Amino acid sequence: MRILLTNDDGINAPGLYVLEKIAAKLSDDIWIVAPSEEQSGAGHSLTLTRPVRMREHAPRRFSVTGTPTDAVTMALRKALPGPPDLILSGVNRGANLGDDVTYSGTVSAAMEGALAGIRSIALSQVYAKEGMGNAVSFDAAEHWGEKVLRPLVDTAFASRTLVNVNFPPIGAGEVKGIRVVRQGFHDYERGSVVEGTDPRGFPYFWFGLHGIQHTLGADTDLEAIDAGYISVTPLHVDLTHEASLGTLAERYRA
Repeated sequence: MRILLTNDDGINAPGLYVLEKIAAKLSDDIWIVAPSEEQSGAGHSLTLTRPVRMREHAPRRFSVTGTPTDAVTMALRKALPGPPDLILSGVNRGANLGDDVTYSGTVSAAMEGALAGIRSIALSQVYAKEGMGNAVSFDAAEHWGEKVLRPLVDTAFASRTLVNVNFPPIGAGEVKGIRVVRQGFHDYERGSVVEGTDPRGFPYFWFGLHGIQHTLGADTDLEAIDAGYISVTPLHVDLTHEASLGTLAERYRA
C-alpha cells in the first residue's frame, strides 16, 4: 500500500514525524510531500500568483513552496511514481474541530485527495492551552494513531468524502476510546486580534486563536474531545444545503 503523507505545519513539523511512525506500522511504501514552511489556516487555497518550487530532501521526501493543496497536487502530478492508495494529512499541531475545518490546511490537503478519488484522512492533536510552543504533546496521536487508522484503511469511502480525526489533549493512557461523531460548530467568536507596533512605528495586527467559544452538542466532535475521546468525523466536499433548494427555486418561478 502506497501512502502519501502531508500536512500544513511544514516539512520539519514534529507532528509529521509522528505521522511517519504511525504510517510505518501500515506500510513500508511511504512518500512525504509537505509545505516547506508552516501554512496553518491556509484552507483549500492554491498558489496562483507565483511559481511553486519542489525540493527533494531524501528519497521519497519532498517539500513544496506553497500551500497544503499545492503539496498534494505536486505529489500526485510530479513527485510520486503513481497514485497513492491512501493520503494522511497531519498530525496537525492543534485542533481541527467544528467549523474550523473550513480554515484548516490539514483538512484541505485531505480534501484535495478526496477530490482526486483517493482515500484521505486528516489527523490533528488537540492541545490544552495556547502558548505551549514545542511543549505540545503528541502522545495520544502517536499511541492511538494505528488503532484509529486500521479500520479506515479497509472501509469504503463514499465519493468525495474524507475523514477528520482529532486526538484529545491528554495522555494516551487517559484516552477513553474512539467516537464516530458529526461536526460541531463554534459560536461566532473567532479569537482575538493582537495589535502591536513594528520597529519603524507602524501598526501591525496578529490574529490570535485563544478565546474561541464553542457550544457542545450531542454526538459532535467538540463534545467527544471534551469528554476525553478521539473524534472520527466523515466529511464531504458537497456544501449544498439540500433543504434550501426548493425554497430558493420558488423565488425564481414566475
